[in-house]
Amino acid sequence: MTYQTLTSQAEAEALIAGPAPVWILKHSNACPVSFAALEQFEAHLASQPLGAGLVVIQEQRPLSNWLAVRLGYVHQSPQLFLIVGGKVAWQASHWGITAEAMAKTIKAHVPG
Repeated sequence: MTYQTLTSQAEAEALIAGPAPVWILKHSNACPVSFAALEQFEAHLASQPLGAGLVVIQEQRPLSNWLAVRLGYVHQSPQLFLIVGGKVAWQASHWGITAEAMAKTIKAHVPG
C-alpha cells in the first residue's frame, strides 16, 4: 500500500492530471469516521495498488479547499475521489468509503 501525502497544489495537480487513474482521500485526523475510511482506503490499496494521494485537512486546509474547487465537489471529510483522465469518475464520503466500494468502482471505471 502506497500513497503520497499531498502538501501542495502542484503535487495534487500532477496526480490529477497524470495519465493513470488515481485515488485522492481527504482525511480528518480528528474524526473517528475518517479513521475508519482511512483503514478501508489502506486495505483496498494493499490488495489493488493504484496511485493515491492523501490530504490531511488539519495540516493542509488551503489545499483541501482548493481541491473542492478544482474537483467541483463541496468539501466533506472524509471524502474519496477516483480521478480518471483528469476528471472525477466517482466520489464518496463518510461511511460510503469502503474497500468493497473502491473495488467495485475500479471495475466499473478503469479498463483492464
